[in-house]
Amino acid sequence: MIDLFTASAPNGWKVSIALEELGLPYVVHPVDLRTNEQKQPWFLKINPNGRIPAIVDRGNGDFAVFESGAILLYLAERAGRLLPKDPHDRSRAIQWLMLQMAGVGPMMGEANHFAHYAPEPIPYAIERYRNEARRLFEVLEQRLSEAEYLAGSEYSIADIAHWSWVHRHAFTGVSMDGLPQLGRWLERIALRPAVQRGRAVPPRV
Repeated sequence: MIDLFTASAPNGWKVSIALEELGLPYVVHPVDLRTNEQKQPWFLKINPNGRIPAIVDRGNGDFAVFESGAILLYLAERAGRLLPKDPHDRSRAIQWLMLQMAGVGPMMGEANHFAHYAPEPIPYAIERYRNEARRLFEVLEQRLSEAEYLAGSEYSIADIAHWSWVHRHAFTGVSMDGLPQLGRWLERIALRPAVQRGRAVPPRV
């Protein structure tokens, strides 16, 4: 059994979607970001960085894992799925996962912050981060014009990581105009039952 500490946000959805795809049993522990529950001492023992998501693998010596990309790798390796066996495709999956962690997520996250949560809008910052997110979308578009999924022919944790952020493009204010392959990829992944279940975690109260 895996304990999942999460909130309704892109980084959290990555892990709940992966758990659903892998069919691993888990218990959801919603973390209230509005009250900074993720900064409480009990949570910092699980994730010293004070961010969601985090897991504790009760079936493996109560082993805690934090950082969404590291959790995806841990779960895929634990289950032997969602990470290609071919060494080159495996490397591609990890490369694209790293692009999400270092690029798409941070750029969209900063755009969201300055557009929706900053005390007052800062147009320069909003435009900068939206433009960089759009540039990264174009990188994804090029890749998806060459392959069905980011790692190649096989759906992987790289797709889960990017989908969890990119499908929120409207909230971020990033246009999908001229990105047909990326749009079709988004729609195809959204139809997966495990994605739909994982996207609904934690349930809204």
